[in-house]
Amino acid sequence: MAGRGEVVVITGASAGVGRAATRAFAERGAAVGLLARGTDGLEAARRDVEARGGRAVIAPCDVADANQVEAAAAQIEEELGPFDIWVNNAMTSVFAEFLDIEPDEYRRVTDVCYHGQVNGTRAALRRMVPRDHGTIVLVGSALAYRGIPLQSAYCGAKHAVEGMFDSVRTELLHNGSRVHITIVQLPAMNTPQFNWVRSKLPKKAQPVPPIYQPEIAADAIVYAAHQKRREIFVGAPTATAIYGNKLAPGLADRYLAANGFRSQMRDEPEEDRPDNLWSPVAGDHGAHGIFDARARSVSPQLWASKNRTWLMMAGGALAGLAAAVLANGD
Repeated sequence: MAGRGEVVVITGASAGVGRAATRAFAERGAAVGLLARGTDGLEAARRDVEARGGRAVIAPCDVADANQVEAAAAQIEEELGPFDIWVNNAMTSVFAEFLDIEPDEYRRVTDVCYHGQVNGTRAALRRMVPRDHGTIVLVGSALAYRGIPLQSAYCGAKHAVEGMFDSVRTELLHNGSRVHITIVQLPAMNTPQFNWVRSKLPKKAQPVPPIYQPEIAADAIVYAAHQKRREIFVGAPTATAIYGNKLAPGLADRYLAANGFRSQMRDEPEEDRPDNLWSPVAGDHGAHGIFDARARSVSPQLWASKNRTWLMMAGGALAGLAAAVLANGD
C-alpha cells in the first residue's frame, strides 16, 4: 500500500474517528489536509501530524456549506499539492425521539452528515476526475442499513449517503474512470460525540454495545483508501445488523423497540451542557470518548475481511487436503 508522498484530506479531522484517521495516515508519511469547524481541535490534529514527521494544513470550514468545502479543497491543493485521497467523515446528531426533534435540527443533521459528504465528494471529484486518479472514502455506519430509535436524523442521513454512493460509483464505472469511491460501515465507536452532540434524552447517551476504539475505524479507512474494495464492514455487530436486517427486519423492529432505548442510555441523568449542533464545542477533544474501559481495541472480523483472499485460499487448500485424505481412505 502506498503512503509516503500521498496527500490526504479528512473532514471531521479534529476529533473522534477523523482524528484517529489523521494520525494513521500521518504515521504512513502522508501530508494531511484537515477540515473541521473547531480550530482548537484542528490545531491539535496538525501537531499530531507534525509530531509524526508529516505536513498538515488546516482549513476551518462547515462541510454543510458547499462553498466553504470548495474553498478548503482549493487551499489544500495550493499548499500541499493535488490530493490522492479524500475521506468524508464529519458528523453531528441529535439524540431524541422523532417528534422531539425540531425541523431545523433535523435539517442540520442532514446537512452535515449527508450534504457534507455530498459536498466533499463533489469537491474531490472536480479535481480527481480530470486527472483520472484518486480515491474517495465515505464513512458510513451499520445504521445506514438498520435504523434505530432515538437517532432518526442520523440514520436517515446515513441511508442517504448509501444511495448517493451507489449512484456515484456506477457513474464512475460507466465513464471508465480510474477514480475509486468506497464506503466503510462502522459499528458503535468510543468517540467524544456522546459528550457533545445535542441530546434530549433523560439520561446520558452511550453507544450501543459492543463499542470499538476509533483506531479500528482508522485502520479500516486507511485500508479502504488503498484497496479496490466496494465496501468494508467494521466489526461483527455491523455485519450482523446489516445481514440480520435483510433477513428479518420485522424481528429487528421488535427487538429494538424492546431494547433500543435502554441500550443507548447510561444510568446517569443528562445535564445542561454545550453541544456542537450549530457551533463547535471549544477545546481539543481528541480521538477517544469516555468508554475506554468498555471499548474493544481489536476486531477479528475486520482482520478476516482484510485478509479474506488468503483465508479463502487456505480454506480451499484445506478442503482439497481433506478430500484427498477421504479419497485415500476409500
